[in-house]
Amino acid sequence: MSNLNQIKSTFPIFQTIANKNLVYLDNASTTQKPQVVLDAIQDYYQNCNANVHRGLYSLGQKSTEAYEGVRQKIANFISAEDSSSIIFTKGTTEAINLVASAWGDSNINEGDEILISEMEHHSNIIPWQLLAKRKKAVLKHIPLNVNRELNLELLDSLLTDRTKILALVHQSNVIGIVNNIKKIADKIKNTNLVFLVDGAQSVTHLPINVQELGCDFFVFSSHKMYGPTGAGVLYAKTNVLNTMEPYQGGGEMIDNVTLSHSTWNDVPWKFEAGTPNIAQVVGLGSAVDFIYDIGLDVIEKNLNQLTKLALEGMKTIPGINLFHSGDASETVISFTTDGVHPQDLAMFMNEDEIAFRVGHHCAQPLMKHFGVTSTARISFAVYNTTKDVEKFIKSLKNNLDILRENSRDKTDPNLKQVPEVEI
Repeated sequence: MSNLNQIKSTFPIFQTIANKNLVYLDNASTTQKPQVVLDAIQDYYQNCNANVHRGLYSLGQKSTEAYEGVRQKIANFISAEDSSSIIFTKGTTEAINLVASAWGDSNINEGDEILISEMEHHSNIIPWQLLAKRKKAVLKHIPLNVNRELNLELLDSLLTDRTKILALVHQSNVIGIVNNIKKIADKIKNTNLVFLVDGAQSVTHLPINVQELGCDFFVFSSHKMYGPTGAGVLYAKTNVLNTMEPYQGGGEMIDNVTLSHSTWNDVPWKFEAGTPNIAQVVGLGSAVDFIYDIGLDVIEKNLNQLTKLALEGMKTIPGINLFHSGDASETVISFTTDGVHPQDLAMFMNEDEIAFRVGHHCAQPLMKHFGVTSTARISFAVYNTTKDVEKFIKSLKNNLDILRENSRDKTDPNLKQVPEVEI
């Protein structure tokens, strides 16, 4: 699909009367779905709906082939060494929890150390907090430096012989910075710790080669890469998977079961108990095809151009505080505005049919580092256009003028009083 101007027309949500003028800029949270993904899900239910790995009948075999075909497709997409290293989950959050439980419970002992960073999403903080609590381990973090980057100068001092796992985000969902995962992996390659990378933001627009990155685990979600909700991926090196106990028990993950003892299936099915989200996984496979059809290089170039245009426009508006380096490759922009709460701004701009996120973005430690409780955030996807950015900048300027004028006139009867709340 070479013509980017035609891409938006392939997303049904933008063709409805209610959303034909919608400027959707909350893509770091979730992306919209193209028609080909919706068609793939519908086709699955209409033509090959059956449980996988169970039936010898033709429909069951067809369903299994569709499901397992996506496993190989994902392995190719992230350059995994083998499809058996791909485990389907409900999303990034479940994938991290799976590792914290199935790997962590067997490998973390009292006094051991878990290392994360100050810029993590809550889904890469809380599972490790829970693990540390139940195992009486120590949870440490890499702070940010003055440039809002991970302070890797402190990494050597933070690593000890008790450090068992390092879990880091690839791209921040707040400031858009892309961490140099390969450099970090090189620094720890002579240690015994394992390395988990949260790729929820990066996988949708950057080429991923997990073997070159040097991580032991890589996790991401379908719904942030034009696929359906309810599906995600855990990549893990097979030698690591083979040492892990099951995450959940039930059908599919077993080899032999008696009333007193059971043995487990081979990986990856050992970690996929019960009936999986088959249709959603099929939809994820279609989303990968959609990305391939456009090209990751084309997607990345488009996102960079939109980010650059947005940054240039925002810098012309007085009182905008950007939590961004200015590098257009960092395709998430968070900001605050002098004198206007982010929630007020979002509510007013919603009247202009512009959708973006405000709040702490599931990154409260990062908000604390910045000394704020919330920010506004815009993020781009392949269907966004320069007209979207121009409309956003115009609405941002106009509504800031209105809100600031209203704040100067406390008697204005049209002033909307919005309470300070956390989102």
